[in-house]
Amino acid sequence: MLTSADVVIIGGGISGCSAAYSLARKGVRNIVVLEKRFICGGSTGACGAGVRMQWGTRMNCMFSKYSIEYYERANELLEYEGDIEFKQSGYLLIADTDREIEQFKRNIEVQRECGIPSRMLSLDEARAIVPHLNTEILKGAAFCEKDGFLNPFHTTDAFYRAAKRLGVRFEVPCVATGIEVEHGRIAAVLTDKGRIATRCVVNCAGGYSKDICAMAGVDVPVYRERHQILVTEPVEPMQGPMVMAFGLNLYVQQSPHGSFIMGRGDNSEPRDGRVTSSWQFLDEMARTVTRVLPPLGKLRVVRQWAGLYNMTPDRQPIYEKSDQVEGLYMAIGFSGHGFMFGPVTGAVVSEMVLGEEPTIDASRLSLKRFERGEMVFEPSVV
Repeated sequence: MLTSADVVIIGGGISGCSAAYSLARKGVRNIVVLEKRFICGGSTGACGAGVRMQWGTRMNCMFSKYSIEYYERANELLEYEGDIEFKQSGYLLIADTDREIEQFKRNIEVQRECGIPSRMLSLDEARAIVPHLNTEILKGAAFCEKDGFLNPFHTTDAFYRAAKRLGVRFEVPCVATGIEVEHGRIAAVLTDKGRIATRCVVNCAGGYSKDICAMAGVDVPVYRERHQILVTEPVEPMQGPMVMAFGLNLYVQQSPHGSFIMGRGDNSEPRDGRVTSSWQFLDEMARTVTRVLPPLGKLRVVRQWAGLYNMTPDRQPIYEKSDQVEGLYMAIGFSGHGFMFGPVTGAVVSEMVLGEEPTIDASRLSLKRFERGEMVFEPSVV
């Protein structure tokens, strides 16, 4: 194991691997990524794997547009011998209230300004795309054909392998146990394998990011929340797009392999770091999906699992160059959207660390927004 590094990245999910690759591509050579389980072994590997550009804030639209356009070319850009399995069959957003329809219309105005080809659909048009959709309970829908689904394990592996080819070292498994700070700046990272002297730490630790910041004496307003998902037996293709509802609280996608993946939000989920599964989720998920997509009620559930959302007060990420501890950087608090923003996170982190002009301005997502009361609320989240 190396005893010194120019940059230590903590977390081997999509954010950490993308950041490592982006830094290495710009010439930083002595980079070490620490991952306590295995690559893609945390929140990234537990995610629902959907990516969309249909947001309600300009910033999120631009972040996701950047990332989806990158994912469209990722196999080539990352020289990946495998396939990230990007399936662009769209997101069908459905609404069951007039208020939500009005929000969709406002969102589409923002999306169109960003060059995103989304549009409103009538119920007949929505049913033509998803014939088994129960439109009797709906008011309308929105659709973007560029949204879709990709394999989180293959995608993270593509960044991981590209970073390794550029000389990035990955220590797996390796647990960060402490951070040394001397005279207000990073001095070293302590691990269960030894000490790594460094002047730069990038926190990409997802559900454990608050603990990592605390090691450096920095408090951040994030918390971890369990989020559950289930997957069914595979069947013949019957649904192209992801079906997502904010008011009805669900997202449902048929994977390229035929299984249906589905999840929902629940503010009462525990925040103690557990990733167990509950019968309550299975019950509520079944009730909701059979009401919205009735034929799916006939499918057998193969398994369910849980991961950790790293939540912020406004459910938006934190991109931060700390002014409390010199050399501490953060890409945390994605609130369930870290996989979608993977490529843009790599760009933002590398530009922060190297002091470059930003490709996309993420300054509104610094920690200072909470101090100033300038939170950035996104209306379109499950």
